Amino acid sequence: MKLSVIILNYNVRYFLEQCIISVQKATRAIDAEIIIVDNNSTDDSCSMVKNTFPGLTLIENKENVGFSIANNQGVGVAKGSYVCILNPDTAVAEDVFTKALSYAESLDNLGALGCYLMDGTGSFLPESKRNLPTPMVSALKLLGFPNKYYAHDVSQNNKGSVAVLVGAFMLLKRSVYAEVHGFDEDYFMYGEDIDLSYKLQKAGYKNYYIGTAKTLHYKGESTTKNKIYLKRFYGAMNIFYSKHFTSNFLLDTAVKAIVRFKMIRTSSANALPEKNDKVKAGFIMTDNLDLFSKISAVLVTPVKAASKSIFQDTLYDDTLFVFDGAYMSYLQIFTVMQQLQGRGNHFRIRPPMCNFILGSDQSDQKGNVLVF
Repeated sequence: MKLSVIILNYNVRYFLEQCIISVQKATRAIDAEIIIVDNNSTDDSCSMVKNTFPGLTLIENKENVGFSIANNQGVGVAKGSYVCILNPDTAVAEDVFTKALSYAESLDNLGALGCYLMDGTGSFLPESKRNLPTPMVSALKLLGFPNKYYAHDVSQNNKGSVAVLVGAFMLLKRSVYAEVHGFDEDYFMYGEDIDLSYKLQKAGYKNYYIGTAKTLHYKGESTTKNKIYLKRFYGAMNIFYSKHFTSNFLLDTAVKAIVRFKMIRTSSANALPEKNDKVKAGFIMTDNLDLFSKISAVLVTPVKAASKSIFQDTLYDDTLFVFDGAYMSYLQIFTVMQQLQGRGNHFRIRPPMCNFILGSDQSDQKGNVLVF
């Protein structure tokens, strides 16, 4: 078998369904398997997988064992020569695995391979490719100076060697994963991908990024969870530094002080005001009139049915676009989102054969679901 895709799920049933659908479309020409590891979700994620995708491997944990242990479980039963660690709140383009595998097989010393990640607004996610987060680099990031944190030497749409990849999409040989003992299970959440990236480098491998392979990632903690995020971020970085760097009392103290300061500011800050939504109209990209009627009936924004040809000569602003995944491929959808990002537009996707639409209007906002 060529590829095993490992998807760790925790209470994101609708995003998981879209993720699986997109992976199935992207692996039609590949000898591949999909392995779902569920960390004791309380929604109907597991029943959805069993009923809708009965041929998939499903591991049901009876407790939330965290990111590292769960992904190691999935890789432990994998049969593919390559494994891809994939977040459940993603959707992949139809050519993502063929492009990634082709590039991977051209490299002699591949550690892990990452791809171009975009958020729900169509904007590039800079964490797709990062530099090694030394204590100084992390301190600067916390202070609002992230330039050295992200890898700018390789452009967004190019490919090349980078130090650190993000765990939302990491492809590597299963034998290499085993050689470095996979994800470090001392981490529960955050930092595991940084640690694995660095372990691979220390073992003599190089990590790479390919900007022509596209994946949508609905990511981010909401503003009300910044305090929790900072605690987890610092905890993960503390584990990472203790394992891989010589302790520096002054720098450690400075990082702790920065984290405490940001936590105090987060706790005392007022909630952000609701976004001023200028969207007055929109389009449902479909050739299915029955589907158009069902979706338009649950939307507040007035919409029209439209074909793909509307994008040929016009750039839209402050417009809602609902993409029917049975009418447009994910690659086509991602292309439109990239072209129209930064213009106040809102994007929603209806996965093929599903009765819901998904989307997100901020890069630090988890995706939202509308069932129709």
